[in-house]
Amino acid sequence: MDWNPALVWLAIALLLGLAELSSGGLVLLSLAVAAALTSALAALGITLPWQLLAMGVFSGILIPVAVKVIRPWFSPRGISYGTTGTGVEKGHTYTTLKRDYDGASGVKVNGDFYRLRVAETGETELPEGSLVIFQEFDGTTAIVSHAPQS
Repeated sequence: MDWNPALVWLAIALLLGLAELSSGGLVLLSLAVAAALTSALAALGITLPWQLLAMGVFSGILIPVAVKVIRPWFSPRGISYGTTGTGVEKGHTYTTLKRDYDGASGVKVNGDFYRLRVAETGETELPEGSLVIFQEFDGTTAIVSHAPQS
């Protein structure tokens, strides 16, 4: 079998499509589609520099479309995306906990324990079960304020 550039681009597209199965972000899938489109151009006899340029243009168009337009269709409603510390937790109410091994006061944000500091007073120790409102992170310390008691 003779490997021409169209088959090489098609093999790259298939490998990227398979790699997408492990990520789920749709970036690799959009690269796979871009490589498949480039394969079609290579089959038409376009030279390598134009193939590479086409791959870049296709990728530049397809990746933003996949991430901004298509991916939200596959996401559950009401999910605010972002990792811990990007601000998606701001304003949420948390209950304080005491850590097992050293008794430190903190809150669990997205399953991770963070030591706390009260913004108004600078306190770092609060009774377990106190309600606090998360404001921001200062390094790995959660800056909180006392929640109004109802």
